[in-house]
Amino acid sequence: MASAAEQLTSSLSFSSFSKAKDLKKRIFFALAALVIYRLGTYVPLPGINPEVMGDLMQKNAGGILGMLDMFSGGAIGRMTIMSLNLMPYISASILVQLMTVIVPRFEALKKEGDTGRKKINQYTRYATVLLAAFQGYGVAIGLENMGEGSYKGAVLDPGLLFQMSTIVTLVGSTLFLMWLGEQITARGIGNGSSMIIYTGIAANLPQQAIQALELSRTGGLPFFWLFTGVCLIACVVAFIVFMECAHRKVLVQYPKRQMGRRIVAGDTTHLPIKLNSTGVIPPIFASTLLLLPATLGGFVSSRPDGGVGWNILYFLSKHLSHGSPVFIALYASLIMFFAFIYTSIVFDPKETAENIRKNSGFIPGYRPGKMTADYLDFLITRLTVLGGSYLAFICILPEILMSQITLSFYFGGTSLMILVGVTMDTVSQIHSHLISHQYDGLMRKHKKGGRR
Repeated sequence: MASAAEQLTSSLSFSSFSKAKDLKKRIFFALAALVIYRLGTYVPLPGINPEVMGDLMQKNAGGILGMLDMFSGGAIGRMTIMSLNLMPYISASILVQLMTVIVPRFEALKKEGDTGRKKINQYTRYATVLLAAFQGYGVAIGLENMGEGSYKGAVLDPGLLFQMSTIVTLVGSTLFLMWLGEQITARGIGNGSSMIIYTGIAANLPQQAIQALELSRTGGLPFFWLFTGVCLIACVVAFIVFMECAHRKVLVQYPKRQMGRRIVAGDTTHLPIKLNSTGVIPPIFASTLLLLPATLGGFVSSRPDGGVGWNILYFLSKHLSHGSPVFIALYASLIMFFAFIYTSIVFDPKETAENIRKNSGFIPGYRPGKMTADYLDFLITRLTVLGGSYLAFICILPEILMSQITLSFYFGGTSLMILVGVTMDTVSQIHSHLISHQYDGLMRKHKKGGRR
């Protein structure tokens, strides 16, 4: 006989969605907020020459500017007020999470519950302001000192006023997007920050697909490689879905215990541990770290004899290109390194073992305490090896393809992981809201029947 949860799931349909008024309000609110974000990506920074910026982005589309332009939804290519997007907030969140592992004070705040979480969020906002101000200043100085030749006129009126207006504008837009993401999380559907990045990537997918078709039509991209790329993308998406759903279930048993005058029967449950518990963080960190020297080397490629530093950057720009063996080897190594680092942040075997012990539970075959923590540490290490290898494979495969055909960042492994992961999470939340609505409806009918 089917369980109550299975009966609720089987009864979900379009009619149940149309009756879920709260869910529809949440979806409409999220869509309205994302439309506001997309409008902001078309408002240019004051004092910018858009034609010069367009030429610059076209030249450096394969570097870190191209990758950041993907996360900003094309805002960097147009140099708009949303150019920094949520990258300062994401960087600040990661730094604060690292502090909760390294600094004892932050570790104590993490264990204080809601009060500690609010303080950590406040520190994250402060760090976001500092990082956004620093990056905004760097953007202003970089635009003013773009270089010689055609890129010198990127700023129409350089000076202190331009620098201050750029910093204030970029910091304000980052804080606005941070607030908007929190509103989407609280009053909309899905994770707000992820939805904003997802929207930026998805909004430019049609344009990138049209460009690929145009290249194929004009002969710049053979039809065989285009067809191979489409099939490869479909296979990668299916593989990402399979791997993101994969998890290891650890059996946890709870013995009989007495609560007051009654004896509570023992229970058996499972502790799910995801194969990839780090998400897309390791590829983002690895890509940024590798593409930074290559992009800086591209700025000095016109004058490689400008000194030892310039020569080093010029050397890196030549040997860290997409598809090169050195780039692929370093990329895979950095992904594995950041996978282990970030896993140690999001999953603490000692804390998990202690929580199981406090609830009088145990893992069969392992004594509560240190033995359970050692087992969980051994298990998470093996899973991280598999998860890191999966991330490296997903990200390296497009790199190899990019060395053969013209493939945009929007069809790379990082962007596909973000698109698939956020889609799965959003669909799961919509499904949960529908089940909750169905359950509330059944409870109301049951109460009415009982009154009669």
